[in-house]
Amino acid sequence: MQQVLALALPFFGLIFIGWACGKWRRLPAEGLAWLNFFVVWVSLPALFFQLLSRTPIEQLANWSFVATTTFSTAVVFALALGVGLALNRGNLREAAITAVAGAYSNIGYMGPGLTAAALGPEATVPTALVFCFDNALLFTLVPLLMALADRNRRGFLPTARDIVGRILLHPFILATIAGVGAAALQIHPPVVIDRMLTSLMQAAAPCALFAMGVTVGLRPVERITAEIPLVLTIKLIVHPLLVFALLVTIGGFPPIWVETALLMACLPPALNVYVLAQQYHAHLSEASAIVLIGTVVSVATVTAFLYLVTQGLLPTAF
Repeated sequence: MQQVLALALPFFGLIFIGWACGKWRRLPAEGLAWLNFFVVWVSLPALFFQLLSRTPIEQLANWSFVATTTFSTAVVFALALGVGLALNRGNLREAAITAVAGAYSNIGYMGPGLTAAALGPEATVPTALVFCFDNALLFTLVPLLMALADRNRRGFLPTARDIVGRILLHPFILATIAGVGAAALQIHPPVVIDRMLTSLMQAAAPCALFAMGVTVGLRPVERITAEIPLVLTIKLIVHPLLVFALLVTIGGFPPIWVETALLMACLPPALNVYVLAQQYHAHLSEASAIVLIGTVVSVATVTAFLYLVTQGLLPTAF
């Protein structure tokens, strides 16, 4: 158990330090703009490029793994959407935010560091695949639902252009494409650039988790609605159990890939849930509460799943 706590608590500790600093200093949220820009556009893309470019290309083409994990995310998205529609009187805009809260794990800020620490470098490829295709799925579904909910519909072509642009121009996706291309062509950056990318990669997790903590700390919980415990049950319990069950039932996957998918799915709702709520002016207070409460509750749930994984207590094959 001490080993498990040593893996989990540093991640949540960085979030707590950020949260405490946000509560203590009460600096304007605008002050986080450059740090968030650094994390999203510089540090995390460097991380994914470095991880993928060093991976044999044949390991990146496991389409059955991609299909299973992405399908699992789509299922929990649909479940959370149903909860959102039922509890928000059919309001599709608010339900879409509820749905993304139930399906969007913190796979960017927490995922790579946690899976690497728990499972080693062999978790790199499944981590990147889950990250890339889950993001592509959710960046497609949310704009689509918001367009359907908009009474002044923009039409199919503008909506399609917006969706494709959000997917292809996202810095994480661009870094993933560049990393896969480098792996396929066996391109290795010069030593100076490689060292610089490694330094940026190492800064990703601490900066991202601290920024997340500060952001959550600056947005207090205004109210707790009935949908919050339901959505968090879907996100923190149903999602990891579903992806694990499907991967084990289908079979043929390396145990570390199964365990990586489980850990990626059990992570708390991503901060991007609040960002999307802010962007679409929908469900703001609920999104903030879900991210904050989900992060707190996940200290227990993520630690529990980590314990099961690291102690070999889960059957990774039938």
